[in-house]
Amino acid sequence: MADGSGEKLVWYQDKRCESGACVEVAAVGDSVIVRSSAHPGGTPVTLSRDEWREFLAGVKAGIFDRVLP
Repeated sequence: MADGSGEKLVWYQDKRCESGACVEVAAVGDSVIVRSSAHPGGTPVTLSRDEWREFLAGVKAGIFDRVLP
């Protein structure tokens, strides 16, 4: 996948991802792009860097711990 300029994105995922169904992220300009490694051709989610930082802070604070049973 390339960004709007045609530049190839570099995707990162946790090195402990063994299931093949993990989150991948790529940074481009002022955005962070998030996709599923199980469906790399699907529609990714684009966040600003500030939104990404807020999301990570929420994860670290446990805000999403009760999303799934």
